[in-house]
Amino acid sequence: MFKTIEQAKKYIAENDIRFIDLKLVDLRGRFRHISIPAERLTEKLMEDGIGFDASNYGYARVEKSDMVFYPDLQSAYLEPYAKAKTLSMMANVYVIGEKNVPFEQYPRNVIRAAVDLMKKEGVGDEFIIGPEYEFSVFDTMTYKVSGNEVSYQLTSEESEWSSNAEGSSGYHTLGKGGYHYDQPADINFDLRNEICEKMKDCGIRVKYHHHEVGGSGQMEIEVELDEVCKLADDTMLSKYLIRNCAKAYGKTATFMPKPIFDEAGNGMHVHMIVRKDKENVFYEKGNYADLSKTAMYFIGGLLKHIGSLCAFCDPSTNSYKRLVPGFEAPVTVGYASANRSAVIRIPSYAKSKDVVRFELRNPDATCNPYFAYAAILMAGLDGIRNRIDPNDHNWGPFDFNLYNLSDEEKAKLEHLPTSLDEAIQALRDDHDYLLEGNVFSSQIIENWIKAITKERNEIEKIPHPGEFRLYYDL
Repeated sequence: MFKTIEQAKKYIAENDIRFIDLKLVDLRGRFRHISIPAERLTEKLMEDGIGFDASNYGYARVEKSDMVFYPDLQSAYLEPYAKAKTLSMMANVYVIGEKNVPFEQYPRNVIRAAVDLMKKEGVGDEFIIGPEYEFSVFDTMTYKVSGNEVSYQLTSEESEWSSNAEGSSGYHTLGKGGYHYDQPADINFDLRNEICEKMKDCGIRVKYHHHEVGGSGQMEIEVELDEVCKLADDTMLSKYLIRNCAKAYGKTATFMPKPIFDEAGNGMHVHMIVRKDKENVFYEKGNYADLSKTAMYFIGGLLKHIGSLCAFCDPSTNSYKRLVPGFEAPVTVGYASANRSAVIRIPSYAKSKDVVRFELRNPDATCNPYFAYAAILMAGLDGIRNRIDPNDHNWGPFDFNLYNLSDEEKAKLEHLPTSLDEAIQALRDDHDYLLEGNVFSSQIIENWIKAITKERNEIEKIPHPGEFRLYYDL
């Protein structure tokens, strides 16, 4: 919003801004924030920054945890969920006492470093992406994990499971049948409209929104293609707005990949283009799907490293309940045109040279978007650097339904990890490409593996209700 502190101070005075809310991102991909009185946003604060303990965010070791952050004036927007008039903005994190040295573990710095490496290697000037945000909206959500009870319960007025509830209208979305459902069954239409209005007010360009396949409040909002560093910030902000807007409506929103058993899951497909001198370097007329050799090498890098990418793009135990056959989720390592069963899909509707692209279909929004988008770019750059052609590795094109293959034919193909354990091991075995140009550090990878392994171990210790069904009488 602002290029200079003078512009910011003028806006604050003219609009009676009372507080500045500064948002940071922790290792796992959650917002943290600190608020200051608006009059404290001064030239001195922009020079000195604000010190904090990064170890509480999951980053540096405690003995080296003191960091300093500075407001990013260009990211400012009027906070829609504060009673006092508040200006929110992202923060940049640096090594304390060394303002010009970005803290290498901070996610915003990682994605910028990946883009800088792409420029340095002459691949392109911009990495353009377009994520699709899938999420579920419920009326209530409760859970309990204790010694004598492990349970959760979701309620949804629009779900078919509520058809016999007192006061039911009879209008419900069917399981796995909600794609583009209209009112009155689509009871969250107004909620999505308001979310999109809030996103627009905060500088996020919405392409469209609709009810998704899931019959119990599954939604999708897709945003316009834009530069990856902006979209990483926008992904964090979009999740924030969606959750808070749902709460304001008396509902609850989740990005969990598989919140409902035997129902379509929530992914975050990522469309991508590399531009150089304003031209789409992924386009070359006459090739398969009009994709250039550079595009094919980029795809080759993604497919070569897809196992370790899953550790960043699908970093929850719940992610692998989504990545199963039968729900339009990818399970096969390969690419294809308009085929949703391959992990890389080339949209058949994107035909003009400016928008020819492909999408990676395995990511979900439990990821830290900065790390996920940076890892995607690093895998693609490795493919270009080493001229990895997917056609040399039996990775496609698979222009047929991969779910319908025989077991013998499926055995000839490579598949995505089926658990977080497999993804973690893949990252341990395959991460050198992430270290190129010091984009990711060994410390980031170590901390990330430690964090998601801790989550995996915690879940592994909790008895599952399904285990009682299978084993209680043995």
